[in-house]
Amino acid sequence: MNDHVLYGHQGSGSAAIEIALAIAGVPHRIVTAASWDDKSAIQELTKVNPLAQIPALVWPDGSVMTESAAILIELGLRHPKSGLLPTDPKDRAQAIRGLVYIAANCYAAIGIIDYPERYCTPSDDDTGKRIRAGTKARLHELWERFADQFDDAPWLGGTQLGALDVLAAMVSKWSGSRTHLEKQRPEFFRLLQRIDAHPQVAPVFARHWP
Repeated sequence: MNDHVLYGHQGSGSAAIEIALAIAGVPHRIVTAASWDDKSAIQELTKVNPLAQIPALVWPDGSVMTESAAILIELGLRHPKSGLLPTDPKDRAQAIRGLVYIAANCYAAIGIIDYPERYCTPSDDDTGKRIRAGTKARLHELWERFADQFDDAPWLGGTQLGALDVLAAMVSKWSGSRTHLEKQRPEFFRLLQRIDAHPQVAPVFARHWP
């Protein structure tokens, strides 16, 4: 059986999947690919995911999954002993809810901040700046709402590190969210720091954000 193949890039969302694969003890190899890196395996990535987005995970049977939250959920379901998803149905439902919340709200907002030109007709630079500023403010508000609902202890998913912790810690690194949360939701900010320092998280984050 072939190993799993993860398409990703330094400083990208593939970091969360790397951590999840390690937690689950899943053998895998990483192919460096990103739309912004012409020297990477971008053509290979496009064959796997026509949107050329990362992460993309190829399972040993050749099937492909994209979308970070979906990959994390499926890994948790395939490897129930990993702790990626809670075993208790009530806790698992809330963890899945949190994963989808981050993907649909926070992660989506970052896409607009990074590429505002994709979401408006051609215009002057001021329009892009206004879109970025408004979306960044909205992103920080979305993180506040998340913190108010999911600020559990010792981890977001319950008694051990899970997929929700990993995705929250990674996505909150971008667009000034950590700085905002440190001021507005300090307890949640400290929880994110604990996730960062976890032995299965810290080495991967160090590689992606040295």
